[in-house]
Amino acid sequence: MKSSIQRAARFAGLVSTIALVLAAAGCTTTVRQVTETRPVLRNSAPSTMSELRIADTALESGNFDLATSLYEKAVQADPKSVPGMTGLGNTLYSVGDYTRAGVYYRRASELDAKATPPLIGLARVAIHQRRFADAIAIYRRVLTLKPNDPLACAGLGAALDLSGDHAHAQALLREALNANPGDPMLSVNLGLSLTLAGDPRQGANVLLDVTRFPAAPPQARQNLALAYGLLGNEDAAAAILSRDLPKASVQDNLRYYELQRAREGQAGQPAPVTRAQPAKGVDVSTVAMPKVQTASVK
Repeated sequence: MKSSIQRAARFAGLVSTIALVLAAAGCTTTVRQVTETRPVLRNSAPSTMSELRIADTALESGNFDLATSLYEKAVQADPKSVPGMTGLGNTLYSVGDYTRAGVYYRRASELDAKATPPLIGLARVAIHQRRFADAIAIYRRVLTLKPNDPLACAGLGAALDLSGDHAHAQALLREALNANPGDPMLSVNLGLSLTLAGDPRQGANVLLDVTRFPAAPPQARQNLALAYGLLGNEDAAAAILSRDLPKASVQDNLRYYELQRAREGQAGQPAPVTRAQPAKGVDVSTVAMPKVQTASVK
């Protein structure tokens, strides 16, 4: 397993940074009598839950070998460990081995049909494999378990957009933002949806609210650059793209924007962004995918 992870990591190309939000585990213990306290032995072996948290942190930092070994250890200790199975799926997903990641997510989901992390993983795999109908169905299943969950709403909006259903995607994302005000993933995907549907000005307005924060995700900036590029403001688009992309990729994106504007001019009206393949290396439709959820938390 470990060697396969290493091979996948070498050929995966640019691995997206996984934004895992780890809850601070502030443990407080009220001791009524001093005699009830028990010292923590220095040589005590860490609990499985502690090791899973360490594995999550290793995955977040890109240490796939350590994450894999710890998740495998958890599964060996408990073959029915849903967090362990999900963690192995997350590790494979992170290096681009979506098919094998899906196997572990499916096993985890079979062990606990109500656990949402493996379902989120299955939906993400389906999107990468362009099985949008499957992704939509899985995200809707998650929302029956956790109504208005921002991860599932962002993912469902992305799946609807990628399948061409911009109207339903926007309605869903706006409703989700009402329930989760200020959620950056929802806002990024709404801005992209408006841009892809032929309204880059409105899309830019939404994305500007996200990118004004220093910690804005790269997707927000790249989607804002797309909106500016479609509006003909190439200087602004280039300046934004230069923050995250090399010069060659910036030029590729600018050429793609120019092609889209020419297509719009021929049509005589704003046109949705085509799903035709742009030049190699162009990244013009970056959706804010739901993060890989922390495996040690259901």
